[in-house]
Amino acid sequence: MEIKIAFTDIDGTLLNSEREVSEMLKEQVARISSKNIPFILISSRMPSAMTHLQNDLGIEGLPMICYNGGLVLVDGEIVDDISIAPTILEDIAELNKENKFHISLYNNNDWYVPEMDFWALREENNTKVTPIVNPTKDVIKLWTEEGKGAHKVMCMGDKEHMDFLFSELGKLHGDKLHLYRSKDTYIEIANKNISKLTGIEELLACKYPKLTLDNCIAFGDNYNDIEMLKAVKLGVAVSNAKEEVLVIADAVTDANKKDGVAKAILKYI
Repeated sequence: MEIKIAFTDIDGTLLNSEREVSEMLKEQVARISSKNIPFILISSRMPSAMTHLQNDLGIEGLPMICYNGGLVLVDGEIVDDISIAPTILEDIAELNKENKFHISLYNNNDWYVPEMDFWALREENNTKVTPIVNPTKDVIKLWTEEGKGAHKVMCMGDKEHMDFLFSELGKLHGDKLHLYRSKDTYIEIANKNISKLTGIEELLACKYPKLTLDNCIAFGDNYNDIEMLKAVKLGVAVSNAKEEVLVIADAVTDANKKDGVAKAILKYI
């Protein structure tokens, strides 16, 4: 079937070595946009860490799939919202009672950190978003009162502490959580009921009901892209992707730092 909508991961897939969108990418996104083919960003990022990229690409106002499918936004409104319960957040905080690692808590456009440490400053630089400084337990208390949870928890620290956290959380809540370890020093935590694929399915159902997965092309590089790439009509991996992603992809394009997504858009759409 004809490709009528595109979905792309951001970090490691879409951005160049300066963590920006290239001129070639802007040109190709403009070309398919003129054909009414939406170019949808789908990422573990929060909304405000994605909107400036939409602006750079000239696709302001298009839907976004944030937090790997935990938050789907259409016309600025929430159409799907799946988070981690505050009781689980309390367990994560308890595992860090000696403050051995960093905990970032995210809900929609709110990003909370206990202090502006090395990890918070690094994420601020990468995403161009500044967090709110507030103790973890205070944030959990606030969200409990407001009936909110976390769309994402990011834990960062030395490998030994991340090994401990990964093991203990797996024992406590392995049936409720996705524990995604992109690096030895990072653990991304999300509700187990979400994925990039569930985000795509929800978006198609509520915004593009005439389209199916057979109308979709998707671009990715990492483990959390695998399910999405396998499900769509054409799953494209950038050449710098993890080996497991390269194996399941329908096609492989150039690396993210060499305009891989732009070249694939030119070739396939």
